[in-house]
Parts: sequence; C-alpha cells; structure tokens
Amino acid sequence: MKEIRWHGRGGQGAFTASKLFGEALALYGGVHALAFPSFGPERRGAPVLAFTKIDDHKIDDRSDIKLCDYIVILDDTLYNESFLNDLKEGGKIIINTNTSHENKNESIIKIDATGIANSVLGKPIANTAMTAVLASVSGFANPEILYKSLSHYFKGELLQKNMEVINKAFEISRNIIQQ
Repeated sequence: MKEIRWHGRGGQGAFTASKLFGEALALYGGVHALAFPSFGPERRGAPVLAFTKIDDHKIDDRSDIKLCDYIVILDDTLYNESFLNDLKEGGKIIINTNTSHENKNESIIKIDATGIANSVLGKPIANTAMTAVLASVSGFANPEILYKSLSHYFKGELLQKNMEVINKAFEISRNIIQQ
C-alpha cells in the first residue's frame, strides 16, 4: 500500500487535493484509493491533515498514516524536520515553498506551487499544483488522469486554467527531479 499524508491550513485545500488525487487514481488509474481528512472544528488557517491510501486491493483501514511514502506540505511553515522520521525507505517530502535555500536532502523536493497558481489562476491556491507535483514525483498518475478527475470539480475557464496549472507543475517538477 502507498500512503500519503497532506499537511495544510484550513482553506488551502489539502483535503480537496487528497480527494482529487485519490479519485483520479481510483476512477482512471486502475487502483483502489481512499482519501480522508483529520480535523475537528478548526477554522480557516488552522493546521489540518488529510490522507490518501492507494493499493491494488480494497482499502478498509481509515487510520491515520504514521509512516508515509509521501508527505505533501502545502504551507512550508508546517514543515518540521521530524517529518523525515515519518518516511518509509525511499519516501519523499514535497514542500510548497518559494525559498531558494539549497536543498541538501534528497528526500525533500521543494517547489513554488503558490507561484505556479498565482501565475495561472491569479490566486495563491496551490492544491492543484501540489497534486500534479505528487503525481509527477511518484509516477502514480499522468496529467490526463488528473484532467479527468478535475472535470468533476471544475467547468469551463476554471477547468482550463487548472489544467494549465497541472501542465506547468508537471513540467517544473520534472526539471527539479532531473537535477
């Protein structure tokens, strides 16, 4: 089973990204997926968690994920170095950040998903970009699978713009991975 933990703040769309990714893989990727949040009565801006589990078999376990294949962080202020201890062997942490600090850890991938979203959507909503980066880094999905899933959430111009976000995030993440 592949397990992904999403860290975000209320209103950033971490759970939406978790659902979008899981739905894309379950409906169009030929696997089973389960996406669920972990939050209570928090308000906008409070830290939230979401989880995506992916497997070839039906998934019944809805427990929080402790050891992750991927940790996706939508707000870099939520990153904690202890997250490295939460990775399975070969796991990756994907951080949405605009910092240009040199990355010395191969387990960490930094990308300015907010910048991508701002340039295309005109809004700092990075969840679609981070979903695309995860798909690219993990190899679990291609842009076409994400487009199909996006069409369940968006229509018209907003769908087209989010498809552009996906394309841009895939392209940038491929360049980062190849470096």
